[in-house]
Amino acid sequence: MNECPRSLAAAATPSRRNSVTFENLSPLAGYMSRTVLGGSLRNAFSYCVQQVRTYDYENYLCLLQLPEKLRTAAFAIRAFNVEIAKVKESAHETNLALMRLLWWQEAINGIYAKSPVGHPVVKALEYITQEHRLNKHWFSRIIEARIADAEITTSPVNIADVEHYAESTASTLLYLTLEAAGIRNTNADHAASHIGKAAGLALLLRASPFHVGYRRSYIPLELLAKHRFSEEEIYRGKETEALCNAVFELASVANSHLEKARQLSNAVPPEAFPVLLPAVPAGVLLKSLQQCGFNIFDQRLQRGVCGISPLMMQLKIKWQSLCSTY
Repeated sequence: MNECPRSLAAAATPSRRNSVTFENLSPLAGYMSRTVLGGSLRNAFSYCVQQVRTYDYENYLCLLQLPEKLRTAAFAIRAFNVEIAKVKESAHETNLALMRLLWWQEAINGIYAKSPVGHPVVKALEYITQEHRLNKHWFSRIIEARIADAEITTSPVNIADVEHYAESTASTLLYLTLEAAGIRNTNADHAASHIGKAAGLALLLRASPFHVGYRRSYIPLELLAKHRFSEEEIYRGKETEALCNAVFELASVANSHLEKARQLSNAVPPEAFPVLLPAVPAGVLLKSLQQCGFNIFDQRLQRGVCGISPLMMQLKIKWQSLCSTY
């Protein structure tokens, strides 16, 4: 395959970690030790931390930098996202996936109707929605986006379609976390919107080899047509410069969102910075994609965390946290 070197400035799935128990969970142990909670609720939060640590390691590292009290809500929110994101992976039939997503929709309705179902993530969500008065609209928006995605069998038509999906999922998770932190600020919301879109687009590109196995692609049809590349060629794993060109354009859109979010940093309240740290792994993933020549099938994208070692990712996130930026 011809190389297609470009610069975004100019224009991986983490392995399963060892299981952990509440007793040795540093992320929440300090706060929980000072909070009167029943054993089942403690176990529910332990489950949430374990799910995020296992399936969403880059965001696990980001959540470690949050104020201790906010981590409880953030881990529950991210664990909710892990659960519904895994639905398509575990359900190989559309109808089964839709049934499970509808179950989660009813579970959220049950939380706000004071009749929650018995699931550890639901139990954790019930606690944090009461403690932080979280708006049901955000949870519903994420589930509805996942349902709509499960019903679609073709690639998105244009870039705006992919951005909308990222906004309705990744950005909305940040809105929920800002709300849990008690931050009501328009500039913080705008930054969260851009970071969510950047992270969402980057993650969809990284997951392309997985999606191909289900004959799905999130590279817009308008980009494929522009570069004379077809969906079928993606499904066959064909590596060409034309595909790299299409990926480069979508990655450039993600990078543009990241830059816009960082341009807002002077107007964003400092207490929102830890919530916006997912900008760091998003930027790392886009950089890794650039180093791979925008080849979505390059195995280097699947190594470590977003293409770099877990330790290096942890250091990058910690450094941005210490510098009070994102």
